[in-house]
Amino acid sequence: MGFFLETLFGGLMVGMLYSLIAIGFVLIYKASGVFNFAQGAMVLFAALAMARFSEWIPKWLGFENPILANLLAFVAAMAVMVAVAWLIERLVLGKLVNQEGITLLMATLGIAYFLDGLGQSIFGNDIYKIDVGMPKDPLMVLENVFEGGLLLNKEDLIAAVIAAALVAVLALFFQKTSTGRALRAVADDHQAAQSIGIPLNRIWVIVWSVAGFAALVAGIIWGSKLGVQFSLSLVALKALPVVILGGLTSIPGAIVGGLLIGVGEKLSEIYLGPMLGGGIEIWFAYVLALVFLLVRPQGLFGEKIIDRV
Repeated sequence: MGFFLETLFGGLMVGMLYSLIAIGFVLIYKASGVFNFAQGAMVLFAALAMARFSEWIPKWLGFENPILANLLAFVAAMAVMVAVAWLIERLVLGKLVNQEGITLLMATLGIAYFLDGLGQSIFGNDIYKIDVGMPKDPLMVLENVFEGGLLLNKEDLIAAVIAAALVAVLALFFQKTSTGRALRAVADDHQAAQSIGIPLNRIWVIVWSVAGFAALVAGIIWGSKLGVQFSLSLVALKALPVVILGGLTSIPGAIVGGLLIGVGEKLSEIYLGPMLGGGIEIWFAYVLALVFLLVRPQGLFGEKIIDRV
């Protein structure tokens, strides 16, 4: 039982990190009605900015305080992501208002490749580290309940708490604020939203900035765990099955989908891996997403679309 619970908790914590990336997809989809293939590139770009600014700022300002350096690097990286959001709206999305969804989809693909190239040009293409002081030593809990206790990773635990808090704040932002309601209105119908005075350009800048903030937090956490390298953008591919399970329009769905996939990956690798061979953790999420596409394509919490003719 102890080993099962360790695996379960590990899956839940990884699942929260998947949810953090998936929420970027949901945010963009809710505001523009298009699937944002640039989210993985945004995670990588934000992580590169954080890693490099944390190196450069102490040299520029001549101090050695790592906490202050990380804080200033976070502010600088967030300013970069807001600037990226403004440029995306000004140069791309603002020119494509009321265009077909496939046009916006291709635009996000172009943005993804552009950010990948821009990141290499500005920040370099080596492997960089992000050290924000998260403890990496294990934590032993419930020693009086289970023989030997449960071994948890402190870094994963803290990362999961941060991810859960951010997801909760964003969910409240969408449900309880006037800006969040405006974002939902824009997602439903661009022209109708404009006709009642909702400024489409400002809404898109806001939502891409919020998605950039989520990408920055996800990039910091994953960069702290894995190092900042260009394979980091591939981590975002794990968020695709998450949004398929949870629903493209649901922030709570992103949470549930992430937890299901995180737990499913860990349990299947441990208990089914010896029978089916290794590598289940790689393809499990995509097979589960395929099953959902066949049975419930709108996801667990997504809105069912009914077209009347």
